Amino acid sequence: MVTRVNTVAFQGIDVSPVDVQVQIANGLPAFSIVGLPDKAISEARDRVRAAFHSLNLSLPAKRITVNLAPADLTKEGSHFDLPIALALLGAMGVLPSDEIAEVCAVGELSLDGRLRPVAGVLPAAMFANQCHHTFICPRESGREAAWAGDVEVLAPDSLLGLINHFKGTQVLSQPEIPINPNNDNLEESILDYADIKGQEMAKRAMEIAAAGGHNLLMVGPPGSGKSMLAARLPTILPPLSPEEALDVSMIHSLAGMLEGGRIVMTRPFRDPHHSASLPSLVGGGHKAKPGEISLAHHGVLFLDELPEFQRATLEALRQPLETGKTLVARVNAHVTYPSEFQLIAAMNPCRCGHLSDASLACSRAPKCAADYQSKISGPLLDRFDIRVEVPAVSITDLSLPRPEEGSAQMRARVLHARQFQQERMKALGLGTDTRTNSKLQGQDLEKSVIVDEESQALLNKAAEMLKLSARGYHRVLRVARTIADLESSDAVKKHHLAEALSYRHFNPIQ
Repeated sequence: MVTRVNTVAFQGIDVSPVDVQVQIANGLPAFSIVGLPDKAISEARDRVRAAFHSLNLSLPAKRITVNLAPADLTKEGSHFDLPIALALLGAMGVLPSDEIAEVCAVGELSLDGRLRPVAGVLPAAMFANQCHHTFICPRESGREAAWAGDVEVLAPDSLLGLINHFKGTQVLSQPEIPINPNNDNLEESILDYADIKGQEMAKRAMEIAAAGGHNLLMVGPPGSGKSMLAARLPTILPPLSPEEALDVSMIHSLAGMLEGGRIVMTRPFRDPHHSASLPSLVGGGHKAKPGEISLAHHGVLFLDELPEFQRATLEALRQPLETGKTLVARVNAHVTYPSEFQLIAAMNPCRCGHLSDASLACSRAPKCAADYQSKISGPLLDRFDIRVEVPAVSITDLSLPRPEEGSAQMRARVLHARQFQQERMKALGLGTDTRTNSKLQGQDLEKSVIVDEESQALLNKAAEMLKLSARGYHRVLRVARTIADLESSDAVKKHHLAEALSYRHFNPIQ
């Protein structure tokens, strides 16, 4: 007789069903796990044996075979401990095999039988909900699983508690969703654009970037406020929609970053150090975990000191910026993560950072600037919709009183522009995947940006003088559309295009 329990294997943000099958047959005592398990799963037999021993249960002196079907799918992770233990208990007659066949379980076993939390509980629970299975997970992961919908969740703290539940001597209650799901409250944030004195052009560029979801590059000397400007961008971004919050939370769940069962309700802001490796930024490693660009999905990826990143790491950003997806290629599998992020980058004009000030610049200027900036390839630079210079702040600016306008006023304008975008896109019947102006493509862009002859002549002349690529030409149109949205203008006018071109004209390589 074969006893079965359902579980899952993770392939990026997607899950694949795995059928855990256990057979206890006559023969020499043995305990084998087959079905392409990794090292963590192979070690599960020792954890299961020790957990059973803590419950005064002994494995039968027979041949025990655990099969993880489908056998040609690679399985990784310690979350297979619990389903293997449940299938064994069913095969031994401790639990009813017909009941455990209708559950989906994930969890790691301690040697004393307690259950330890694992990553990926939210997508696993959503899969169980789709299949109408009861979902079993460790108690610490129960509140995370409760977000999956109407699925019945059992979250015991130990294997003994789960056995008692099935035997009717103990009742496991449904975990409760946290009362306050917000991880971060923007209203209580200490960051505010009112903290930044001066840099009005840079603030304007940040507002446009937030309104249209555009990529932005800031260039300026050290201490000019580039990091401060970027860190305050989340305070003017619109909140996540329920669908976006679920997508972001699933990625964070796979990375084991959901705390206290609270899903992510604010847009992520990721700022990896420039020493970050390619796998840490793009994703990969032993278990193909999501990288920084996937953790920034529907949020902001801030790269400070852009030229200091490894060249291969920067070039790996080009495909996700265009497709919104990250493909992690491995020898035995290809894993895809969603990566629709807004790229905000900052850099100094040269290694010393004082190219524009002859009294502070190094002796190799301006050659040092050319060498430093050449680390950024043309194709990557072309993917920035907005390029803005952030000059040094004068002492006069610092002595001025705190600006009256801050993040609250900027956020109100951004929210209004986003609403204006959505209403226009709905009226034009654009694709449902188009959320912001930065995503406009092909015919959708042509329908959204209609200019008069005078404006078209200005654009054509500027494109010829600036030698804009086709990508750069379209990005100018998208930025101009966002500037018009901020003014609640249905038409893209000449001054909208002129301002968009001013952000494209600045080239830090020169």
